[in-house]
Amino acid sequence: MNKISIIGTGSVGSTIAYSLAILGMASEIVMIDINHEKALGEALDIRQGTPFCAPCSIYAGDYPDAAGSGIVILTSGVARKAGQSRLELAQINVDITKSIIPEITRYAPDAVYVIVSNPVDVLTYTFHKLSGLPESNIIGSGTILDTARLRARLSEYCHISQSNVHAYVFGEHGDSSFIPWSVANISNVPITQCHKIFGEDSEFTCPELDLTEIEDYVRKSGGRVIARKGATFYAVSMSVCHICKCILSGIDTTMTVSTMMHGEYGIEDVCLSTLNVVGRKGACGKVNIKLTDDEIAKLRHSADTLKDVINSIKI
Repeated sequence: MNKISIIGTGSVGSTIAYSLAILGMASEIVMIDINHEKALGEALDIRQGTPFCAPCSIYAGDYPDAAGSGIVILTSGVARKAGQSRLELAQINVDITKSIIPEITRYAPDAVYVIVSNPVDVLTYTFHKLSGLPESNIIGSGTILDTARLRARLSEYCHISQSNVHAYVFGEHGDSSFIPWSVANISNVPITQCHKIFGEDSEFTCPELDLTEIEDYVRKSGGRVIARKGATFYAVSMSVCHICKCILSGIDTTMTVSTMMHGEYGIEDVCLSTLNVVGRKGACGKVNIKLTDDEIAKLRHSADTLKDVINSIKI
């Protein structure tokens, strides 16, 4: 039985539940929210469409109903407003998370926890410090969404399938994130060489890429969506479902999620995104790919930015 509990039934939490049902990834989905009527409505709306999907029990519940969950997804908290950075939300959402941790871990101590609420790196760190759970059981969604935005953008530029694009966003899920271009490639062709190599023997061509513009686009994408439609929830929901799929399938997969650092790249005691292996046992380990000195400096700057926030709030 694949039982998944979702805490928070706002746009993100509800879209995750809907996506899980459509994909047939869970046999049981529990939706938990302080606004129980909202949770009841969202669960009912999704449940009434399940005759056209794989069989799935979807219902609104409370923390005791999360017992036996293999995965718990945390989406609760105050949403980011247009023009507001993720880190400005820190203390409010840290306090909300602190109130949730003892309630949910009491009933689902063995679950893998996927933290989605923002600022996700700070909340993932909070979960590590207060939950008492094994580190492998705590995964922040981190820059998996930023990485998806990057790959989608490169796919658009080069007119090639997203599955052929291998590039990552590292660091904070926020303004100090960066792209390690030294390891970015399309079908094993270094990203800076694609415009020279692609199209040599065909009509297919790839333009020379403006790396600065692409990085700026990726970093500002969330804010642009919020300014235009009020919230982001489709892409992040697909990203979270991908994490869940890899946990449930048991096939270890590399992805950029936020985990605790223990000296990798000279960084300690902070959660941010590098390349991690995720599988049945949660975050199984890190893949410490070789970065340039400049990229390591950017990663350390991102870590320092997050530490400044952590040191300015009460956890």
